[in-house]
Amino acid sequence: MDDRPALRSDVAVGEALRGVARDVLAEARTAITDPAKPDAEAVHDFRRAMKRWRALLRLLEPFVGYEARKLRDEARDLARALTGARNAQSALDALADLARHGLALSPRSIAGLKQRIEAVRTAAETTLGGEIRARLTAALDGAETLVERWPLHLLVFDNVADGLTRFYRGARDMIPEDWQAADAEELHELRKLVVIHRYQMDIVEPLWPRFARMWTGEAQRLRDRLGKHQDVLMLESLTGLHQPLARWRSRLAPAIAERRAAHVAGAARLAERLFVEKPNTFRRRLDAMWRTGD
Repeated sequence: MDDRPALRSDVAVGEALRGVARDVLAEARTAITDPAKPDAEAVHDFRRAMKRWRALLRLLEPFVGYEARKLRDEARDLARALTGARNAQSALDALADLARHGLALSPRSIAGLKQRIEAVRTAAETTLGGEIRARLTAALDGAETLVERWPLHLLVFDNVADGLTRFYRGARDMIPEDWQAADAEELHELRKLVVIHRYQMDIVEPLWPRFARMWTGEAQRLRDRLGKHQDVLMLESLTGLHQPLARWRSRLAPAIAERRAAHVAGAARLAERLFVEKPNTFRRRLDAMWRTGD
């Protein structure tokens, strides 16, 4: 277990959550101010911090109201502005996935596909120039100011547990009855809820470290599986009419369909384990963790 701020039985709930907020914002600031980080790595790290931040804001929104929603929308817009080459990188990841699983193309053809996708990525890469960094820094400054004045001292563990259970229930309710019939948008929405749940569960890790690490690990694996499904869809989109990989569409289509089905099946197995408990049972588990936590 790392020493990140989180809920602990010997720290007031509100101050622990304020500490989590400070830590997330510090992570985001480090991502864009570390001179040793290449732009691509800085963008990746900043976007990851924004996912953490938005998950926390969703948990706090009932208690701090409009400010949390405004910050969440701002964080979403900042992350989207830095999307840049992400879609092309997803396609590259999917191509590598297909190649590892028997893609019926020669190494030369695969190298040619990779070169075309890399050209798309290069054209879309985001450069963190002074203007963009100033915008991101100003947003973090404003968020830090708001965090310090939030009335989080009023929170008790029941408030946090109710919120965690609400988002657990939301993700669980999004699980498809028929995974293979689920459309791309449905699985994308499920992935977003899994990401929220995964980052929110970090907050209770010190209460039962071994269990919480197992739980967030399973959530991360589910997130990754659903992400690989999205990657394959991104690769497929580049095979459409007038797209860079259009001429390879017929040769890629069978492998794309096979990997899509495999990722959906893998996600179904992970989700069945992760969300086996009913929300009320999950809520009772959180109560037990708080009562007996270190």
